[in-house]
Amino acid sequence: MLDLKQIRENPDQIQELLNRRSASNEYDLAPILELDRQRRELEAMRTQLQARSNEIGKLYGQKIKSGGDPNSAEIKALKEEGNEVKAKLSNLEPQEREIKAQIENLLLQLPNPPSESTPIGKDETDNVEIRRWGDEYIPQNPKIIPHWDIGEKLGILDTERAVKIAQARFVNLIGAGAALERALINFMLDRQIAAGYLEVMPPVLINSTSLQGTGQLPKFAEESFKCQDDDLWLAPTAEVPVTNLYRDEILDAAQLPIKHCAYTPCFRREAGSYGRDTRGLIRLHQFNKVELVKIVHPDTSEDEHHALVKDAEAILQALKLPYRVIELCTGDLGFGAAKCYDLEVWLPSAGTYREISSCSNFRDFQARRANIRFKEAGKKGTQFVHTLNGSGLAIGRTMAAVLENYQQSDGTVKIPEVLQPYLKRETL
Repeated sequence: MLDLKQIRENPDQIQELLNRRSASNEYDLAPILELDRQRRELEAMRTQLQARSNEIGKLYGQKIKSGGDPNSAEIKALKEEGNEVKAKLSNLEPQEREIKAQIENLLLQLPNPPSESTPIGKDETDNVEIRRWGDEYIPQNPKIIPHWDIGEKLGILDTERAVKIAQARFVNLIGAGAALERALINFMLDRQIAAGYLEVMPPVLINSTSLQGTGQLPKFAEESFKCQDDDLWLAPTAEVPVTNLYRDEILDAAQLPIKHCAYTPCFRREAGSYGRDTRGLIRLHQFNKVELVKIVHPDTSEDEHHALVKDAEAILQALKLPYRVIELCTGDLGFGAAKCYDLEVWLPSAGTYREISSCSNFRDFQARRANIRFKEAGKKGTQFVHTLNGSGLAIGRTMAAVLENYQQSDGTVKIPEVLQPYLKRETL
């Protein structure tokens, strides 16, 4: 959530940053500024009326205490004026509440302004490639088939029965396929724990307040699965429950940075994606993911962001999967991110790179929504933390990359060396 005070004091600057996100300039601050003006007028009026009410109460009390007749014209006039002022105050309160609610609703609809250093662009075609890694590991086998085909041939991936059980965009992993999924999860968690992240296994049913805190609600309700009879949703990513561990808390600055890793199943409707990636493991309604979440001091935010990217890259490097790092432009930036780097893994069957991790710096955007603050020793007041997260990694997409990049000419798939101790085998 944006800071209303900053909008009021720097409207042109914030409007310009928001306009970088959308060519249609759909994020208009004018309604918020107008409502804020009305709210401040009401607040000033309330302050004046409250002061007059206090003054009348004091005068009335003095008159009565000094022996004045309660039925005298003067005292009756004071009492009548006092009642009128109280009535006006009573009428102002719901007006103020309504305007405050309207302002909050509009603020919740606004995305995070992009960082000044985020490349300006209209869509993904304007994203900037930062670096590539592992070109020497790109397979030269010209007969590589898509991961869904090799998975079915090996008997480790089934979609037909998954459709029977659920619907399209679900899969069954069978035998060595299920074992490979577990191996990837355990390997990623082990690596991130060794890198200093504290593992969390949070609930995957989460309430609306948690989704609002990290920015999924109210804007993206249609992309999540909601329970019919409860205020509970299936988690779209572990970012939501892990970040909300600290909602409405004031942390000690000495606790920062807080670094968590978490494995959870994730659930997304993939609204608007129909017709894209209808086969395989790339775009599912249910998928597994290891998430990295950081809660940090604003002064270290940028450095922690780069370190987060490196931690996600380390998994791909250990698996020897070719990838590239992309900096997202303003037009492709996620709703809550001020700056974001995507890791894209090489998929030989498609001859292209596909996203496998998004590493975002939200600055204080989520912290304001979730009210996560910290206090420094010897300083007055509190500050909002900065939050960051990234996939470390999406398990299904990692499996897809392994099945393709490690595909052998005899139709088998070699297991990456770092996974062999988990699987107790060398090939699928």
